[in-house]
Amino acid sequence: MESYKTLEIVRKNNDSSVFHLILNRPSQLNALSLDFFVEFPLALSSLDQNPDVSIIVLSGSGKHFCSGIDLTSLSSISERSSSGDRGRSSERLRRTIKSMQAAITAIEQCRKPVIAAIHGACIGGGVDLITACDIRYCSEDAFFAIKEVDLAIVADLGTLQRLPSIVGYANAMDLALTARRFSGREAKDLGLVSHVFGSRSDLDKGVNTIAEGIAAKSPLAVTGTKAVLLRSRELNVEQGLDYVATWNSAMLISEDLNEAVSAQLKKRQPRFSKL
Repeated sequence: MESYKTLEIVRKNNDSSVFHLILNRPSQLNALSLDFFVEFPLALSSLDQNPDVSIIVLSGSGKHFCSGIDLTSLSSISERSSSGDRGRSSERLRRTIKSMQAAITAIEQCRKPVIAAIHGACIGGGVDLITACDIRYCSEDAFFAIKEVDLAIVADLGTLQRLPSIVGYANAMDLALTARRFSGREAKDLGLVSHVFGSRSDLDKGVNTIAEGIAAKSPLAVTGTKAVLLRSRELNVEQGLDYVATWNSAMLISEDLNEAVSAQLKKRQPRFSKL
């Protein structure tokens, strides 16, 4: 398995198709460095293409999930973009931002579901990360903040685009303009996370159980459900129904369907082939 400066990939059980993608800069509170934005999409792509992987759990090592963008990296970007011709500097900065955006969007482009398991701080760029994930859970000690306005910048890696459809427009505006800290319990009330676990240990166990449950289902059905839900955000109901009809006309008749029906009739656990 490949090694990374800012990440670690762990398979906790050799018989499991649940893989853990861990932000691994604990001494920097898992702040997102420039290396992260190069490595993260590469790691996701390798997991996506690995037939042994069904589900990816995204978490952070150490005391916190993610403290946001590394301020040293932010200063480096600012310095590089403030020299030379104004037009060329601005074009270079735009390319940098687009590249960083693409690293976060890689979560959505990954066919396999990505579950965020959040403990401690989830600040700024950490919120960008989790809003791109498919399911989010946190521990009781988790807290969140969209801090970019306090750094005199507009959040530009996805939070402002994804959060309104998760928590509602008014709540997203409140959180983004005030940059206030909010708890895991409030995140649950807002719909940002699906469940709050009592401790980090409970979070790890609970998320692993959920992930294993999803991993046991048909990979064609799981990846298809993710793809259709993501696409449906941009479509009205009629267009969404047409899209899923086209999807299922290609994917519905499969060995997975036969196996699922057979398992139901025989009251046994289904066994699906790898994707």
